Amino acid sequence: MITSPLEASATREAERVVNDFSISIATVNGSGSQTANTAILRALFKMGIPVNGKNLFPSNIKGMPTWYIIRLSKAGYAARRDTVEIVVAMNQRSVEEDLQLVAPGGVFFFNEALRFERNRDDVTYYPMPVKALVKDTTVPTALKDYIVNMVYVGVVSAVLGIDVAEIENALNHHFKGKAKPVALNMEVVNRAFHWARENVLKADPFYVEPMNATEGMIMLDGNAAAALGAVYGGVTLAAWYPITPSTSVIDNLNHYLARLRTDPETGKATYAVVQAEDELSAIGTILGAGWAGARAMTATSGPGISLMAEFAGMGYFAEIPAVIWDIMRMGPSTGLPTRTSQGDVLFAYTLGHGDTKQVCLFPSDPKECFDFGVIAFDLAEQLQTPVFVLSDLDLGMNQWMSPVFEYPTQPINRGKVLDAEALEKAGQFARYRDVDGDGIPYRTIPGTDHPLAAYFTRGTGHDEEAFYSERPDDWERNLQRLARKFETARTLVPAPEVDAAANAEVGIIAYGTTHPAIVEARDRLTAAGLPTDYLRLRALPFHPDVEAFIAAHERVYVVENNFNGQLCQIFRMELPDLAPKLISVSHCDGLPLTAGWVTSAILEKEK
Repeated sequence: MITSPLEASATREAERVVNDFSISIATVNGSGSQTANTAILRALFKMGIPVNGKNLFPSNIKGMPTWYIIRLSKAGYAARRDTVEIVVAMNQRSVEEDLQLVAPGGVFFFNEALRFERNRDDVTYYPMPVKALVKDTTVPTALKDYIVNMVYVGVVSAVLGIDVAEIENALNHHFKGKAKPVALNMEVVNRAFHWARENVLKADPFYVEPMNATEGMIMLDGNAAAALGAVYGGVTLAAWYPITPSTSVIDNLNHYLARLRTDPETGKATYAVVQAEDELSAIGTILGAGWAGARAMTATSGPGISLMAEFAGMGYFAEIPAVIWDIMRMGPSTGLPTRTSQGDVLFAYTLGHGDTKQVCLFPSDPKECFDFGVIAFDLAEQLQTPVFVLSDLDLGMNQWMSPVFEYPTQPINRGKVLDAEALEKAGQFARYRDVDGDGIPYRTIPGTDHPLAAYFTRGTGHDEEAFYSERPDDWERNLQRLARKFETARTLVPAPEVDAAANAEVGIIAYGTTHPAIVEARDRLTAAGLPTDYLRLRALPFHPDVEAFIAAHERVYVVENNFNGQLCQIFRMELPDLAPKLISVSHCDGLPLTAGWVTSAILEKEK
């Protein structure tokens, strides 16, 4: 029987903490813990509790410590929580560190075989007899090292009140209804659950209770949503080279395309996914496909973007549509491949030597990953340029709740494409001429059956008719037109979303996965007497509404998950008259921002 100094008072109703805490599960990378962790996460989600899971894993394949953090928030907050109230320790290498992670008054579940000093008296300890609970099961010996994690699933479920039936449903989901692996895992879960019910005297205030706050929601990661969006956006070719954390974009793309894009009569694929020899080849392939009329994409991360710089500049100058998903990770250099950041913003926005500007989109949740999977292709063809979608590891590889995706109702927008009939009617065609005054020329697709359709595509100097030219006036005229096109892009990219408070003098601008922390931080700032207005940027070049928002406030905090405040630098460069209003609030430690950090950082600057 487990006892604790908290035992006498922990269960009093006034001290119960229900559906409002974080759980950190510390295991060994490659030990099969992901199955156990996602079973807990999905069970909580199916119990109607707002929840999300963040996997902090090392960049090696197997053996290093890994942590899975589950946040329950009855208020619906989705940012990483500032504190961890419950820790499950299954790793000898990290157990002492894990114990120090527990917030005062928290809980420490641990494999009783772990050796460490119980040097805290403000924590409730729950040892788990992992070896004994697995020993007499029917699980094959070869699988026992992987299935031991189901012990903590059962024990934690019993102590906190997680519905074991939902654990089983989650395992059915994970194993796609395969009865045997579900039964093997549930045997251990049930043994651990009943052992805890019979042997553990609850001495902590933390409880899980059913809610009804996830109705109509789904749970998935941003990379899966991006891939599905690309399918509905009409992708026909993807070329890529594997790199963490973007690889699962293409893995999911292969999965969805095989199901949704096969000719029903011939059984043949109506798409192509090509693993290139490197990132240069990948972007070269999609630019060739985009030039030929295909909707083509790649997925990569910061180091891959570095290698794509020259081709990206060519795509900008030769005006070729393509979509590049950059799932940002921690740099510089190789950096921390399995940690998150927003460190590629300035680089991607100006990618390519010379005076190059790229269109960038910033999804903040899986639904926007899906939506931007469609929108990016339309923008690339409307603007005849590469479009970069800047997600990050936190959004791309972690599990998020999301509204159900909506089927795209707008037809595919291919922009200014001339077919043979249009060419015959026009009587002339100059590939790089600004006919409409918006900087966007007309184009033809190779193979168009008309003598006017042909032109020479070049990344070298050219005139309006695509003939090679080194004339200064031709060069300057072309750059001026490209600048006009970039101004047109401001009106076509997704507009920012603004949430205004009454009489707020202070504004906040953020983007991407800083959004959940901002939502929660604004509530805390209001409680501290500082109401704020909030603009969530969704694209670069920024919409005209951004300038108006900055101008309307005394101070505007630009919150970012990078070291140098890259978006704030862009604003200061492009809006120099408003630069004194802009205050950079940036942080970069490889982890998602928390509401506590954002709140403290802004209040500190307000002093």
